[in-house]
Formats: sequence, C-alpha cells, structure tokens
Amino acid sequence: MADDILPFFLANRAVRSSGTLEVRDKFKGTVAARVALPDEAAVERAIAAAHDAQGAMRKLPADRRRSILRDCAREIERRREAFIRLLVIESGKPLKDARLEVERAVETFTVAASEAVSPEGRILDLAYAPRSRGTLGLVRRVPLGPASLITPFNFPLNLVAHKVAPAIAAGCPFLLKPSEKTPLTALLLGEILAATGLPPGAFSVLPLPGERSGPLVTDERIRLLSFTGGQTGWDLRVRAGRKKVLLELGGNAACIVDEDQGEKLPTILPKLVSGSFAQSGQSCISIQRILVHASLYEAVREGLVAAARRLRMGDPGEEATDLGPLIDTAAAERVRAWIEEAREGGARILCGDGGEGAFVPATVLEKVPRSSRVWREEVFGPVVVLESFTTFDQALAAVNDSDYGLQAGLFTDSLRHVEQAWEELEVGGVVIGNTPNFRVDAMPYGGVKRSGVGREGLRSAVEEMTEPRLLVLHDTEKT
Repeated sequence: MADDILPFFLANRAVRSSGTLEVRDKFKGTVAARVALPDEAAVERAIAAAHDAQGAMRKLPADRRRSILRDCAREIERRREAFIRLLVIESGKPLKDARLEVERAVETFTVAASEAVSPEGRILDLAYAPRSRGTLGLVRRVPLGPASLITPFNFPLNLVAHKVAPAIAAGCPFLLKPSEKTPLTALLLGEILAATGLPPGAFSVLPLPGERSGPLVTDERIRLLSFTGGQTGWDLRVRAGRKKVLLELGGNAACIVDEDQGEKLPTILPKLVSGSFAQSGQSCISIQRILVHASLYEAVREGLVAAARRLRMGDPGEEATDLGPLIDTAAAERVRAWIEEAREGGARILCGDGGEGAFVPATVLEKVPRSSRVWREEVFGPVVVLESFTTFDQALAAVNDSDYGLQAGLFTDSLRHVEQAWEELEVGGVVIGNTPNFRVDAMPYGGVKRSGVGREGLRSAVEEMTEPRLLVLHDTEKT
C-alpha cells in the first residue's frame, strides 16, 4: 500500500495530485500509505461543487437518500475486514476496538437511513385570536446547505460516519476533512460513497493538514461547520462568520460509585476498567475521574489497580492486545509529563511506569491535586484519577469541578440520587448504571462549557443540519 498514492475525492470523483501526505503505521512507525494532497485550487473546486449541488441534494427524494445510506451500511459490512485492518494501521487501535468501531459505523448508517424518511414537522393552530381566525401554520425542516465536516484521529471511521450519514439524511452536500493522521478509512468510505449515485458534487473527501483547511471554515458558501476535536474549535467558531457551528471538544469525564453499590462491585469494576482504558483512553468520554464512596474506596482501588496491571500493551494487530500506542510519541510524552506533574504535586501513582515511545501503560493515580492537569484538562490517554467522597453532594460537586461537561456516569440504586444527578450535573448526558463512555449512536450527544455546542446522534444531527420553514394558510372565508 505504501508504494501507491491513494486518491482523494473531489466532487464525487477520485483525484490524484503532485503533492502527497504520508500516513504512518502507528505501531511500526513506518510509512503505511501515501495519500494525494489537495491543493488550493482543488479545495476551491470542492467548495464550488458543493455549493452547486445543494439544489440537487435538496430535491433528492427521501426514499433515495434512505437507499443510499442502506447501501453504505451494507458495503461497510461487506468490507469490514479492510476497514478493521486500516483502523489498526492508521490509528494503532487494537483489533477488539477496531471491530467495535466498524460495527458501530454500520449501525450509524442504518439508523440514519431511518431518519432520512422521518423528518420532523409541526402543525400550528394559529387561530387563537380574532385576527388569526381560519389560520393554520405548517412547519417543515429543510437542509441548511453545504457543510464542512472536520473529524479527529481517534475514531477515524465512526466519527466520520456521525457527520456524513446525517448530512446525507438531511440532504446537505458536504466536504469532509478527516484527520491528516488517519485519513485512510475516510478515503475507503469515499470509495463507497462514489458508487452510490449521489448527485454530482455532493461530496468531497479532502485529507488536508489543519493549516491548509482554512477555506472550509471561512468560505461563506458553506452554511454549516461541524467540528470534532480539541479546544482550537473555539477559534474556528470565531473565524466561521455567519455559518452555523457545531463543536464537540472533549472532556474529562467523571464516574460516581455510590455507597449502596458494594454487592455490585464485581460487575462494576470491569466497566470502570474498560471505561478508563479502552482505546488507550483516546476518547472524549473516557473515564478520567472516578469518585468512590469512602466505604467502598479500598475495594475499588484494589480491584481497579489489579485489573489495570493485567492489561496487555503491545501490537494492536494481535488478538490479546488491550492497549495500543497513542497516536504519536508527542502525545505520549505529553501524557507522561502530566502524570509527573501530578506526582510532583503530591499525587500517588498506584500503577503505570510511564512507558516508552508512543506507549503509555494503564495508569491509576490517587491524592491528585485539583489544580493538576490530570484533573482539570483532558488527558486523552490511559490515565484515571481516584478520589473518595463521604456525601453525595460532595461527589456531584467534584464532577462539576471542571471546565468541561460532556457526559458523566453514576452507579447507584437511589432514585433520589438519580434525580439529583440529572438535575445538578453540568454535563450533556448522565449515564445511570454504566460509565460515561457509554454511547448508543442514536442518542443525543454533546456537551456544555468547554465541551462544545450543539448535539450529534443521528436525529439530533439531522435537526442541526436543517432549519424550519413556515407555511401559513389563510381561509379567506373565515378572516
């Protein structure tokens, strides 16, 4: 694969160029593929094509959009082994995580197919005053128009699916910019999209470095910017001008283990381990802070540390591997620096020896200062902080002691505590009986505070990508 130059997609067509982008195998460090790099002229042509395609996309019948999305789901399933192989290579994702991502992508396109034929509308009885007798209002949702979709490296297939599938369902032409670190699965999806019969110009897949993607943010012909990534999203929002902006910018998710969960610890602990260390912690809703009632703290600490030490770190292409490399050595060095900063501030490292290169072992910390970055910022690595509480109010306050608010998890049998958490936690979603990294792809997903604005999840994303249009009907005989 490294000897061939893979094309990008411009206005539904595979295109090659003189410039190339190297994509490395994240475990081996070798060049896995070379990808054609769009130049400024190609980006301009892609934007113009999306702008010209908006009428055809808007008129594409709902049943045809449903068929296209179903075809995508079937083709991803048919090519699942190729997608799995690319995920392992380009993101260092262990096989078990890669398989789950492909499965979720199939689900994402399947659910989006249903949303394509179930648009939400409203009927308004406007005859509530003498001047509006005989008046009826109808509201339908119409596509916003061309959309820029910018995705990160950690879920190179399913986070792409979460933007592409609702764009098709809503009837929006789109320009997809996958992470330059992990563009291979997005380009394989582009191959699938090119065979679906979407209107000419309906999509482009542009594997651009961030510094060359400015027009996708600033061009006024684009009506929507949907960005998933780091805090640079806020700057993009400022630069985006008058277009609508959706941002999913990460978090430092917390999970509470309440006082009444002692008998359930054998089932809770595996969820805490998976929630903390799956994907090597490179998930926006990975558990970063575990808050445990003081009566259960020792048992949770002992069980979590023992399980973390058993996790196997190594070649993501091997079945037994639990933890692959982080996306690059620089990311791993940052994580190690944050762990050391916490240790110097008084934190105790219960397990995890720092690792080497791009590898960071499963790391558990306690007695972490609230001022340290492993508490306050998004680690995006296999690191979790343990802290005890004595009252439920303390636990809720600790969760909210964050500039982020994406999702939170809560293990409790108390309905009162469920209601209190739902009322008081400053997050986009509260997950009861599971960890904050639980996500079903149809549910509304997004955060508050520094975690972003807007919601994804198929129905929510379709709503974000459309706008209401009102029709008012007057019965002239009654007015």
